[in-house]
Amino acid sequence: MHHDTALINMIAIGLGLAFVFGALANKLRLSPLVGYLVAGVVVGPFTPGFVADQTLANQLAEIGVMLLMFGVGLHFSLKDLMAVKAIAIPGAIGQIAVATLLGWGVATLMGWPALHGVIFGFSLATASTVVLLRAMEERRLLETTRGKIAVGWLIVEDLACVLALVMMPVIAGVFGPEAQGQHHSVGSVLASIGWTFVQLGLFVAVMLVVGRRVIPWVLERIAGTGSRELFTLSVLAIALGVAFGAAALFGVSFALGAFFAGMMLNESELSHKAAHDSLPLRDAFAVLFFVSVGMLFDPKIVLEHPWQVLATVAIIMFGKSAAAFFIVRLFGHSKGTALTISASLAQIGEFAFIIAGLGVALKILPPAGQSLVLAGALVSIMLNPLVFSLLDRWQARHKEAQPVPEVPDIPPGPSLDLHDHAIVIGYGRVGSTLAQVLHDRGVPLLVIDDNREHVERAHAAGIPGIRGSAAADRVLAEAHPERAKIAILAIPQPLEAGEALAKLRAINPGLTLLARAHSDAEVKHLLEHGADGTVMAERELAHSLAEMVMATPPYRAMRVAPASSPTLPPATY
Repeated sequence: MHHDTALINMIAIGLGLAFVFGALANKLRLSPLVGYLVAGVVVGPFTPGFVADQTLANQLAEIGVMLLMFGVGLHFSLKDLMAVKAIAIPGAIGQIAVATLLGWGVATLMGWPALHGVIFGFSLATASTVVLLRAMEERRLLETTRGKIAVGWLIVEDLACVLALVMMPVIAGVFGPEAQGQHHSVGSVLASIGWTFVQLGLFVAVMLVVGRRVIPWVLERIAGTGSRELFTLSVLAIALGVAFGAAALFGVSFALGAFFAGMMLNESELSHKAAHDSLPLRDAFAVLFFVSVGMLFDPKIVLEHPWQVLATVAIIMFGKSAAAFFIVRLFGHSKGTALTISASLAQIGEFAFIIAGLGVALKILPPAGQSLVLAGALVSIMLNPLVFSLLDRWQARHKEAQPVPEVPDIPPGPSLDLHDHAIVIGYGRVGSTLAQVLHDRGVPLLVIDDNREHVERAHAAGIPGIRGSAAADRVLAEAHPERAKIAILAIPQPLEAGEALAKLRAINPGLTLLARAHSDAEVKHLLEHGADGTVMAERELAHSLAEMVMATPPYRAMRVAPASSPTLPPATY
């Protein structure tokens, strides 16, 4: 083997194991995050076999943190927060305070210094965005009252963590172990905090004055070149460049710089394209971040300190969830809403690892604290689907006892009570045109799309619509495929389409299933999953262009030539 391959080893083996364990976790209906963390444990120094380079892992993790924070900023919605600010802001602050106090209490019983306990408790206070959104999306709750409260609550938690990333180095400099023996007056402490906020203020001012104008302008000019590679490169260069500049020029953390870069990109009309194009690299480095976090976990802590692990899990799943429940009830919301918010917050994730990692680096949290945080994350993320399953059962039993119905995802549209109808999955450029043609010709139909705006457009056109993923059982049940005659999958995602095809075929074996594809491999995949026919968009476009060419005067006479004129292969049926 070649020398100096530590980086290649880390990326290849880390991503490979993350894929294996992530796929296994997904198969077990757990969050893939569990698999990524387990992959890190396997390649870590506390387990036998291959041990990845910890220094390289930390640097890759830093890039992962920057891209994670960039994604948080890119999807940050002040509008969503303002819609539920009356409960989300005081509720999240109160829940964070309760979790921090509980963590401090457990740390005190373990004999840790007060500062270590505060950092430990704060790291347990935030929930994983990935886990929460997945659970909400599966239950189609994102656009309901309880979903909006949960998302707003999470935004406040994220902002609190962003503020913590700014303040933790200051706190460590004044109260950390390296500051022992130094005299700090109230004035010097306030001066340190003040200087930090001055630097932060300068950075924010530059971003608001310059970044808000320059970043969208650069994106628009690059998009105008028509080069997808340059556009993707510009997005990543902005994310990492602003993060580096924030640290080098203003003393602000990489993570905070990347967060603001995402917020500024969110100002651009091209933000959705920026998010889409940067997603693969963000996902890859995010996976490496979770792998590197897993490497820091010492499994022996479960055997050596079982009660501390149980106490940590109890804080995450019961302590802060109970606080959230009582806060939501205090604001006058129903018991069902309060339980949904509590279940959503009964886990921890990305920010917990970032806060704990920074705490260890600044020596204001012991390594054992980081292992406890990771153990709590693994257990809580694994058990969160079970918590939601219990909540679903409770809500099913008490459905009739809830006098006030939940606010629906979207305003009600035309009736879904159809028979012998067509199901059009996807209401984008292809699906909307297809649905309109069928609707104009009197075909009873409904559409399924996971985009709220698309479903609202369908309703406006007089077409019944269902919001959600076609691969979700609840969504398919609302479309009544057992009473339908045909289903057309107009979505460009072959994996989701294949899953939906298999479920539709199982529900109604006599249903005619058609799908769109973009390659021979996709055609094969869709046919194997139950499609009766597929239409390859590029092939049909070639057919249409060929017909237009042959209709022009120079070639019109050749249209009737029987065997001599070459033909393109037809659509696959």
